[in-house]
Amino acid sequence: MADVLPRSFFDRLAEEVAPDLLGCVLTRTTAEGVVSVRLTEVEAYAGPRDPASHAYRGPTKRNAVMFGPPGHAYVYFTYGMHFCVNLVCLGEGTAAAVLLRAGEIVEGRELAAARRPRSAARDLARGPARLCEALAIDRELSGTDVCDPGSPLRVSSGSPASSFRTGPRTGVSSAKDVPWRFWIDGDPSVSPYRLHTPRRRTVIDQG
Repeated sequence: MADVLPRSFFDRLAEEVAPDLLGCVLTRTTAEGVVSVRLTEVEAYAGPRDPASHAYRGPTKRNAVMFGPPGHAYVYFTYGMHFCVNLVCLGEGTAAAVLLRAGEIVEGRELAAARRPRSAARDLARGPARLCEALAIDRELSGTDVCDPGSPLRVSSGSPASSFRTGPRTGVSSAKDVPWRFWIDGDPSVSPYRLHTPRRRTVIDQG
C-alpha cells in the first residue's frame, strides 16, 4: 500500500504542489466500498493573490476551510448540482488550493460505474464534478484531513507522471490565462480542453 502524503507535501505554493499531485492516488472509503483514482489533471489557485480563487476577497463561511492548515479537503457545490474537491496548500491563513479535475479509476471501478451509469471507462472521473460523483464526495467531506491514513478521503503517493503539460485554467472569468492547469500528457481521462497560447498573460504576485 502506498504511503499517505505527509502534510509537508502540501505546505507549499499551490502551483508547486499541483504538478507533483499528478500520478498520486486519491482514495475514498464508504460503507459501499473503496474507490481510488490516479490523478491526471489538476488546477492551482493562489488564494487572496489570485482573482480566480474563491478566497480572493477573503474568508467566508463557504471558503473557511481554505484558510485552515494544509492537507485538508475543500469541497464546494457549484451550478446548483455538482460538487468539486480541492486540496488546501500553504500554511494556515493563506488559502491556496489545488482543484482536482480528473483521474483514472484504479480501484473500485464497478462501484464507480454504478454511481455513474452509462459512462465510458475514461469518463468515470473525467472532470471535477464526475470525479466527485464517482468517489461519492460531497460537502460533508469538506475539512477532511487527507494526510490521515484512517481518513475516509486520503491522498497517497503513486506513480509520478513521466511527462505533463500545462496551460490556462478553465471555467473561470478572472486570470483565466494563467497557465496553472496541469495534466498528464496523452492520458485519456484528461478533460477535452485544448491548449492555447494567450495573447496577454496575467501575472500573479508570488509574494
